[in-house]
Amino acid sequence: MNDRYEAGYGDDQYGGEDQYEIVGYDDYGRPVYQQVPPRRQPQTYDPYGRQQGYAQGGHDTGRQQPVPPGHDPYGTQGAPYDPYGTAAQEPAPGYDPYGQAAPGGQQPRVTERTAYIPQQTRPDEDAEPEAPPAEAQKAGEDGEFAFAEEPDAESEDVIDWLKFTENRTERREEARRRARGRVIALGVALALVVAGGVGYLWYDGKLPGVSSPGAGTGTTVAAGAQKRDVIVVHLHDTGKRGTSTVLLVDNTTTRRGTTVLLPNSLALSDDSGTTTTLAESVDDDGSSGTRDQLDTVLGTDIQGTWRLDTPYLQNLVDLVGDIETDTDTDVPDPDARKKGAAPLVHRGEGQTLSGKMAVAYATYRGPGEPENAQLARFGQVMQGALRKLSSDPSAATTTVRTLAQILDPPLTDKDLGTFLARLADLAKDGKYRTTPLPVRADGTLTADTSDSVVKNILGGTAKSPDAGSAVRVAVQNATGAGDDTEKARVTLLGGGFGFIEGGTASGARTASEVVYSDPAGRRNAAEVAKTLGLPAGSVTRGTVSSGADVLVVLGQDYRPAAP
Repeated sequence: MNDRYEAGYGDDQYGGEDQYEIVGYDDYGRPVYQQVPPRRQPQTYDPYGRQQGYAQGGHDTGRQQPVPPGHDPYGTQGAPYDPYGTAAQEPAPGYDPYGQAAPGGQQPRVTERTAYIPQQTRPDEDAEPEAPPAEAQKAGEDGEFAFAEEPDAESEDVIDWLKFTENRTERREEARRRARGRVIALGVALALVVAGGVGYLWYDGKLPGVSSPGAGTGTTVAAGAQKRDVIVVHLHDTGKRGTSTVLLVDNTTTRRGTTVLLPNSLALSDDSGTTTTLAESVDDDGSSGTRDQLDTVLGTDIQGTWRLDTPYLQNLVDLVGDIETDTDTDVPDPDARKKGAAPLVHRGEGQTLSGKMAVAYATYRGPGEPENAQLARFGQVMQGALRKLSSDPSAATTTVRTLAQILDPPLTDKDLGTFLARLADLAKDGKYRTTPLPVRADGTLTADTSDSVVKNILGGTAKSPDAGSAVRVAVQNATGAGDDTEKARVTLLGGGFGFIEGGTASGARTASEVVYSDPAGRRNAAEVAKTLGLPAGSVTRGTVSSGADVLVVLGQDYRPAAP
């Protein structure tokens, strides 16, 4: 050590440096040193040239005087000398050279000077020593060691590790709880979806082995009691000057949609009882008159009429983004100038038709084809357009308004758009079909037609006449004479009854029949029989064709009134 606190400090009496050893640590963890006692040098040299064992007295006369007994020039009092000639001191009683207390004795208290390293501040000698802590005093009294709790970097690391482990465990538990919550929520959602799907299939009658509500015997909703919305559509071919008519039917009770194809030869009757055809009625009576006549013949309640000219049909198909349908024939391009040009529409399954192609296909009637062939193609185009139309009422209404048509009252853009959206939803779900209305060659309806289409699809029933209105009488000729129908018509109109053409029976009958279906209609049936000159016994209760209040089957016993 080179630095000193003050001059001369640290040098022993022989000129050597002090030696230190670590005896402990202070309260701040710094080492405390203790001075090591210096080793005494052997005395073998007398500066006065005297031999050992003789005392010096006065001036040296050249004689050596014997040392008096008991004289110790160094004050050792006869203590033995160590190997270096230094007098060794007798150990104090109870002293153990190995640092252990002698048995039965007490180790003397030795006062030593505490040494400090040069870097430490020299203690203030005048300051009073600090009292030891209570724990230290108690430990000293009990003779046990006491350890002061000091902050340790390792203990802080342990605390941090425990916190990290605890946080990690909590995060794992939270993750497990969240996972369990997700699994439970997913299970509930799946259960609701399954229950909803099963309920829908049950309600829709598609669940195997289980009947839907009203599907069982005695619980089926009667056809006449089912609710239907019906709109008649007249397609006007602006190029060929022809018309095609279909009925769009939305059965809200069974959730089924149908396009009913009405042939132009369908026999209708005007307000005067005059027989006409559907095509003539559309041209002569217009939308309102034709709608009323269809209601009379079919026993339906048509809510509106949609006149759809071919340019608007083309725009409609283009707006919905083309359609797909199975085509049954090649359709030439109406704008082609050369013969043998490629057809505009090819025959095949799943053909994509643009607006122009759809119009050409819907209005095409090949050479020698019946009228129903062209009418069926129009029905295909209508169903294809419904599949591509939006099922959202607002979007469908926007499409209708984009056509910029002037609709016949009371039909509005919103009414038509909402109606078409419902049909579009049914068409997308596969609950839509197209069916023709069969008629005889003279345009009249058959009994089978009344049951299969008019009654089941249209819900046509014999309606009670309104107050002050004429009783509608359907006349079917079974006499074998073709002009008897016309004679009966004239007679009924003269008697204030309405006339409906019932067609010709498949075979001649001997006796005539006047049939009513509603008990309240017996009185009207009796009046009809009296007007036609038929016997009262011909009145009977039975099935009446749709649209009529009373059905008259003329037999060979019928005698027309004289003109």
